[in-house]
Amino acid sequence: MGILLALGAAAAYGVSDFVGGVASRRTSAWPVAFLASIGGLLGSAAVALVVTGDPTTGHLLWGALSGVGAGFGSAFLYRGFATGRMGVVAPVSAVGAAVLPVVVGFALGERPAGLVWVGLLLALPAIWLVAQAPSDGTATAGLAEGLLDGVLAGAGFGLLFVAIGQVPDDAGYWPLAVAQGTGTIMIVVVAVAMRVAWRPTQATEGWGLVAGLLASAAQLLFLLSTQAGLLTVAAVLTSLYPAFTILLAAVVLKEAIFRHQAVGLVLAGVSVALVAAG
Repeated sequence: MGILLALGAAAAYGVSDFVGGVASRRTSAWPVAFLASIGGLLGSAAVALVVTGDPTTGHLLWGALSGVGAGFGSAFLYRGFATGRMGVVAPVSAVGAAVLPVVVGFALGERPAGLVWVGLLLALPAIWLVAQAPSDGTATAGLAEGLLDGVLAGAGFGLLFVAIGQVPDDAGYWPLAVAQGTGTIMIVVVAVAMRVAWRPTQATEGWGLVAGLLASAAQLLFLLSTQAGLLTVAAVLTSLYPAFTILLAAVVLKEAIFRHQAVGLVLAGVSVALVAAG
């Protein structure tokens, strides 16, 4: 069940990124990101109101820390994309989001079976290959900056996974709402600090709300996955979300799947099979 929930989280994140990415292409990334955070807040608050729970102050603080990670990660991800180094930032951040929870899970005493470890190790190059954009043949100037932004973004998303993974099932879902609210504040603060426009002005940017609702569903599925299984497994499988974005882009937008992405998709499939078998 934990594996299925993690894959559901990956699918929801992948569709969310696809919707948000298409909207950003037609408008601007920051207003879409802001509305996505609002959509996520509304979705998680609605779930929290319906499903009862008894969160402690500590659980809410874990949610807030998760939101800080989400906002921090998004800020550096967008900054990296602005430099035109998407092929560096995307795979580094995706792998970083998977590695940090694995390290924390191991430190907390999680010991997956041998076959599961093989699957998890295969997932890392799969994430890299699927998320990596093809080279445009330009000079490598700015490569170090893109790498740094990717590492920082991955650390932020890894913190998101680690922090929200500490919320037990009896806490309900208000910690998720706190996470989304904190993430919204973080996005506005970073946008103001970077002096970029974040206020929505176009109807197309409203698709960010849809992306946010999908992201809140993904975060809920990830939380349930960590409660049903290991943080290590949940984080790595959820980090396979770029595969779903790539497949959607190929089916809906008729975008080509490049050779290295196809290899990554195959590795992702093998990884999931090994984790499930283990």
